Amino acid sequence: MRVKKAAGYAGAYVSDVSLVEMSADTKAELEAALFAHGVLFFRDQSLSAVQLRALALQFGEIESHPAYDEVEGAPGVQVLESTADAPTKIEKWHSDMTFTPRPPSLTFLHAQILPEWGGDTMWANTTAAFLALSEPVRAMLSGLNAVHDFSYGFQESIAEPGGYERLKGAIQDNPAQTHPLIRTHPVTQQKSLYVNELFTVKIADMGALESRALLDMLCAQVIVQEFTVRLNWEKNTLVIWDNRITQHKPINDYFPQHRRLHRVTVRGEQPA
Repeated sequence: MRVKKAAGYAGAYVSDVSLVEMSADTKAELEAALFAHGVLFFRDQSLSAVQLRALALQFGEIESHPAYDEVEGAPGVQVLESTADAPTKIEKWHSDMTFTPRPPSLTFLHAQILPEWGGDTMWANTTAAFLALSEPVRAMLSGLNAVHDFSYGFQESIAEPGGYERLKGAIQDNPAQTHPLIRTHPVTQQKSLYVNELFTVKIADMGALESRALLDMLCAQVIVQEFTVRLNWEKNTLVIWDNRITQHKPINDYFPQHRRLHRVTVRGEQPA
């Protein structure tokens, strides 16, 4: 297996590896690379939805998403699709599903249909962002918690005609969650920023002005250019990332072209 860095702080291209029948040693190598780089890019991975699901299952329990359809015959394989009639609305930096008690540890994303141009995705290293903060700021953040809310992240979809009724069950099943503002990775013990502009509503026990100012600063810190990497998708590209140490952002510059990807998220632990 070969691993080649894609940028200074985030991302690596992985080649010469079989993901369909993966040995325990290969899995261990992949996990080590993932913890080191945050996000891994694999080209030319012809995987069916069933095979993608089987791959993800080797890393843990699969978690569904309340707002996305799934591939028939492959439970937990979500369909992320944007068309001229139903364009995507998610375009903010985020870590997946932080509105749940145990947000996903890993996400697997596999390209199915791509636009002729556009549709890149970016990732940012939230550990590097944390370490770049000054010591007084890091000390101030210690012990603080932030509130994450499904309804806040999907407010545009909810506001659509019929949107509330379509997502009513998801809203009821996903009340706001409070997580540490700084979380510790359970394997590497590295600390990282754990707030994002899509789902984080406020910092607990702070006034609105204080909370907004601090959240804006921290979200800006995460996406400093030096901490990011950008992927130009090709068909059958597979990406695996660790939500505990990264954030990501789709770039929606391809309308009205068609884009479809399959996604699987692996249930994580309660952030601490």
